[in-house]
Amino acid sequence: MTEVISVRFRGGCKNYYFDPKGVQVKMGDQVIVETAQGPEFATCTEGNHEVDDESIVKPLCAMLRTATENDRRTVEYNKKRENEAFDICEKKIADHGLEMKLVNVSASFDGNKIIFYFTADGRVDFRELVRDLASVFRARIELRQIGVRDEAKMIGGLGICGRPFCCSEFLDGFMPVSIKMAKTQNLSLNPTKISGTCGRLMCCLKYEQNAYEDAAKRMPKVESFVQTPDGPGNVKSVDLLRETMKVALDSAPEPLKTYHGCEVCILRNGKGSREGIEIPERPARYVEEKPEEEFVAPVITATPFYVDAQLEDAPTREKMGVEGSESGKPRRRHRGGRRRSGKPAGELLKAEPRQQPKSGEEKEKKGGQSGQKSRTPKQQAPKQSQPPRPEAAAAEGGDSGETKRRRRPHHRGGRRRNKGGEGAAPQSE
Repeated sequence: MTEVISVRFRGGCKNYYFDPKGVQVKMGDQVIVETAQGPEFATCTEGNHEVDDESIVKPLCAMLRTATENDRRTVEYNKKRENEAFDICEKKIADHGLEMKLVNVSASFDGNKIIFYFTADGRVDFRELVRDLASVFRARIELRQIGVRDEAKMIGGLGICGRPFCCSEFLDGFMPVSIKMAKTQNLSLNPTKISGTCGRLMCCLKYEQNAYEDAAKRMPKVESFVQTPDGPGNVKSVDLLRETMKVALDSAPEPLKTYHGCEVCILRNGKGSREGIEIPERPARYVEEKPEEEFVAPVITATPFYVDAQLEDAPTREKMGVEGSESGKPRRRHRGGRRRSGKPAGELLKAEPRQQPKSGEEKEKKGGQSGQKSRTPKQQAPKQSQPPRPEAAAAEGGDSGETKRRRRPHHRGGRRRNKGGEGAAPQSE
C-alpha cells in the first residue's frame, strides 16, 4: 500500500496520484506538483489515503508544496496572458490564410511554454505561424490538433437533456460509441436525435447498454412464435426496459395484447415456420405485487357538536352555550326563511283573530256622511262584501243557533262572488 493524494488540473476531469511526502493535505486545498512538463498548479480532490501498488505508475511524482498567495497571483497573470495570446493567434491565422479553428490556449505555471489547441479537417502546415508566435511571446510554442469531442470538452456547454456535457463534468476519457447501441435500445436512427453538440454519437448511449443487452437475452425477438395465457401468437414489438411485449394472437389478431416476459413461453425465437412445433399448456398469468400501503394517521379536527336541549336542564344549556326558545326547545332554522315573529312555535300555530268586515249598511252610512255619492252600476260594479264569520255574528247578537263554518275556497279566476244570503250587501239600484 502506498500513501497518495488525488489532484485534478484546471480544465480536466481525470484524477492523478502524487506522493504527498508526508504532508497532510485536505480535499479542496491547492497545491503545486511536479509533472513531466514542469511544475503545475492543481486542486486536491481527495486527501491522504492508501492505494494498491498495482494502481499507480512508478516512479510516482511528488507534491512540491502547498500553494501560496504568490502562486495564486501567478495563475491569475497566466490567465490574462492566455486571453491575449488567443486574440493574437487568431489574427496570425487569418494573415497566413490557414484553414484551422483555434479552440483554446494553455500556458504553463512557470510561463516557459504556451500550448495552442486547434481543430482542422486535414493536415495543416503551420511552421510559419509558430515562428511568428515565438517572436511575439518569447516562449516555447506548441500547436496541438484535437478532435471535435475534445473541443466540446474544453469549451463546455449544455446538452439536449439540459445538463452540462458529461465529458466536461465527470468523464475521465471518451468511450467508444457505435450505431449498434442505438439499434439495441430501439432508438430513432435520426442523426439529430442521437448525436451530441460535437456531431458525434452521444456518450450517454454507453451508460445503459449493458442493461439492454442483458434484457435482450431474456426477451424474444420480433416475429417470434410464443405461447401466452390466452393462446399462441406472434410477437410484434418488444419493450426491453419494461420487459413486456405485444402479441398478435391466432384467435384474435387485433387488437394486440401486452404480456410480461415471465408469462410467455417462447416456442420459436425469430422468424420461421411452425411445422413440428408442439404447443404446450398455457402458462400462468403474471400478477404484479402491489407495494404495501403505508399507514397514515387520521387527522383529528375540531367539529361542532349538537346537544339535545330536551334532555339537559337550563343551567347546563347556559353553561354549554346552547340557546333555547321559551318552550325549552332549541331554535331550529327553517328552510323557508326566518320566523316572522319571535314567538315560540306552539303559539304560532294558534290563529290570530281577524278584524270583522264591515257590512254594506255601515259602508253606506259612512259614505253618506262624508258626502260621497254612490256609483251607478254602469260606472263600476258594486263590491260585494263577504259574509261575516260565525264568531262575529254571534257577538253582534245574531242567530244563536249552530253556525256553519265555511272554508274560504281559493279561486284562480278572480274574486269570490256572493250569491246572497245572510249578511249579503244590498245591491244599489
